Amino acid sequence: MVESGGVMQSIETDQGRLFYRWCGNSQGAVLVLSHSLGASCEMWEPQLKALGERYRLLLYDHPGHGRSTNLSGEWTIERLGRLTLTLLDRLDVDRFHFCGLSLGGMIGLWLGVHAPGRLQRLVVSNTAARIADTELLAKRLELIRREGLQAIEQSVLDRWLTEEFRGREPQTVAWVRQMFGGTTVEGYINTSHAVCGFDIEDSLAEVATPTLVIAGRHDLATPLQWNASIAEQIPGARLETLDAAHLSNVEAAEAYGGAVLDFLGSKAPGSC
Repeated sequence: MVESGGVMQSIETDQGRLFYRWCGNSQGAVLVLSHSLGASCEMWEPQLKALGERYRLLLYDHPGHGRSTNLSGEWTIERLGRLTLTLLDRLDVDRFHFCGLSLGGMIGLWLGVHAPGRLQRLVVSNTAARIADTELLAKRLELIRREGLQAIEQSVLDRWLTEEFRGREPQTVAWVRQMFGGTTVEGYINTSHAVCGFDIEDSLAEVATPTLVIAGRHDLATPLQWNASIAEQIPGARLETLDAAHLSNVEAAEAYGGAVLDFLGSKAPGSC
């Protein structure tokens, strides 16, 4: 049974309103899809058909992105991870698969360390356990404060998608640009501070959940070597490299969906 529509709904928390939607196979195991900084849950549109045939998909907008409201106070990856768990608790979801890209991947790593009993399988892509050099992001934030998000829009798109793809798929680029424009200035700035302050490198060996790491060969934002290092440090993790830049689920949509499906459907290490 496939859930129709995927209408956006919301929960009210003491930290603001969080928007989410269900779609896919209503009888399948829950697969949470967590988007990148500067995007929204619509980012996963290229994977919905393939993944939704087998799984019940839960998509949600991070605070200050899409329809979700901003948070008050300090923003951290831990706080965003706990907010994700609050959403799942409200929806009576105990165990779930999780797939996150960039910011979503950081949240996935946090869950892998701090909520292992909730996770069945974990996919993290185009992400980092720690941002080694935050200078570029810091310069962006200064520009945003002066001129707004439009001041960095083109530079973000240039890093999200390869030049070849941008020239070949102008409609997709326009869709991604529109998604980026739906992020609030406060949401982008405060989430960026959360990203810059994230460091879970020393805890990666604690992740016991079967894990797939997906990297983009041309990713300048979270380079291949960062993702390869994550895969090396998580026991038994697999690494899949795609011919894409940062938004690998958009640029290499079919390959990305296929990699996730193959991993989620495979036997766990050590099983018969």
